[in-house]
Amino acid sequence: MLNEFLEQLKNKKSENTYLAYGRDLRAFEKYLKKDIVEAENGEVVKYVLYLKKAGVSTATINRKLSAIRAYFKFLMSKGLCEKDPTEGIKSPKIERKTLDYLSMDEVEKLLDATDGDTVKAMRDKAILELLYATGMKVSELLELKPEDVNLVVGFITCSGNHGAARIIPLGSMAKIAISNYIDNARDALLLTEEKDVPLFLNFYGTALTRQGIWKLVKQYGQEAGIEKEVTPQLIRNSFAAHMVLNGADVKTLQELLGNEDIMATQIYLSVKKTRIKDVYDKTFPRA
Repeated sequence: MLNEFLEQLKNKKSENTYLAYGRDLRAFEKYLKKDIVEAENGEVVKYVLYLKKAGVSTATINRKLSAIRAYFKFLMSKGLCEKDPTEGIKSPKIERKTLDYLSMDEVEKLLDATDGDTVKAMRDKAILELLYATGMKVSELLELKPEDVNLVVGFITCSGNHGAARIIPLGSMAKIAISNYIDNARDALLLTEEKDVPLFLNFYGTALTRQGIWKLVKQYGQEAGIEKEVTPQLIRNSFAAHMVLNGADVKTLQELLGNEDIMATQIYLSVKKTRIKDVYDKTFPRA
């Protein structure tokens, strides 16, 4: 029955969620030492406490609890159990962390650090401009093909998970950088006539790796003299934060970022609240 649930889930959730739920439910079953369908409310409570004691993060515990809830909802819909043992169990509260992002000045320094007329410089500038202009994840950037880029209209097609493609507009600076890379650098890296080749390539003519992108981003952050450790996630945060500060609504931002859950997007609204407080503190005489 677990396999049937996961197969059904495969068509509804992202690949990451599908795989995580599978691991979570099998781990719970291993903890129980019996079929999950036989779990009782007290056992679920004990499992949550066991995870806390083991040092598992609150976010991970909540995801595991969500997986168990979803499975029992499925079982009840099939008439295989009468009661949900997770009923009445509240998800642990997640402590809100301060969102870290680059200032506009830091972004300018980072992007300027890639200036140059070498093949590497043109490629790297296109990568960083694209990451900042779209807020896309590294995994999405690595999957891009040349046909996913429409420089005439000014958008990029991001395939996402399970073919759920989304269209992301491109800013003028990103279009210029990508056009320059395609026209003047990519052919020097293209060592094959195969058609199914990624947009961004390494010097072996093959796809860049996630680790390669992280090292690249970190390197330019250091060259730009930015004190924070610059990562692709920090650039994604910066894209989202700057969109919010310039008036973007959370629904639009959710679509641009490709977040399934709107809660994952709402964290960026804290940026606006912080800015309002800063303005209040600086302008109100009795602040």
